[in-house]
Amino acid sequence: MTMAKHEAEIQADAKVPTIRIVRDFDAVPEHVFRAHVDPALYAQWVGPHSVTTRITRWDARTGGEWAFANDRDGEEIAAFRGCFHEVRPHDRIVWTFTYDGEPDGVALETLTLEEIEGGRTRLRVLSVVPDFETRDGMLAGGMETGITEGYAKLDELLAKEA
Repeated sequence: MTMAKHEAEIQADAKVPTIRIVRDFDAVPEHVFRAHVDPALYAQWVGPHSVTTRITRWDARTGGEWAFANDRDGEEIAAFRGCFHEVRPHDRIVWTFTYDGEPDGVALETLTLEEIEGGRTRLRVLSVVPDFETRDGMLAGGMETGITEGYAKLDELLAKEA
């Protein structure tokens, strides 16, 4: 199977402190969903190429918690944590997302998976944060690189399952 190159659309709303991400994947929703809730798979693709991800807590069910750290050259450079508010198989995940370095900047994220033509998936993410300063800090802090490179790694991981 030849993979198309997909770009993530990242949009910051001018009136509300949100970030919208839309990205297509050449895999069915079940596979994209599993890559988001299986900690062994999630650790393989999340974040930029320059880091490795170490899962420290993962209970991917409605009411569960999660946490992971990013390491570079064997040293922790960032840690994140949150709660799963809703996990609806193959369809939707709602979770909080907190960078430990900015504990007041909690994001509420809703991920939806839509099957599109050709057995593919459109992932939509809506991230709502407390204020524009938090949102702009996320965007300026390398979020685009993490998303772009992470989703490219996810494409590779999903291609192995095809």
